[in-house]
Amino acid sequence: MSFEEISHTADVKIRARASTLDALFTDAFLALMQVVYGTDRNDGIIKEIRIESDNIESLLCDFLSEVLFIAEVEGLVFSRAEIIIDHMHLAAVLYGESFDPLRHSSGTEVKGISYSGLVIRKDTNGYMLDILFDV
Repeated sequence: MSFEEISHTADVKIRARASTLDALFTDAFLALMQVVYGTDRNDGIIKEIRIESDNIESLLCDFLSEVLFIAEVEGLVFSRAEIIIDHMHLAAVLYGESFDPLRHSSGTEVKGISYSGLVIRKDTNGYMLDILFDV
């Protein structure tokens, strides 16, 4: 897991680094779950999702937005994910548990994933991501 929170005036800004796109998306997912629910998250429930998009930035935003939607509507908190990206198709298996207000209320409510400031770069060391979570 290689992500950090970067100072931002109004929202939560995350920077992640990974050697592959799959790992980068996984780190963005883990950062989102940690921001919203804290670190006390377990497995037990499995949820599969598939996303298709026109470009890699949209694929990431669509994926994280879908995770937020499922978490809110189904009352789930995810602890980990297995993500496979093939071109502009994403398949993910999410592992989590039911929301427990005593354990999962220490985070910050995220209203959405922002395209503003979204950067995904590739260099010789792998990938780097800057992303804003609207709070």
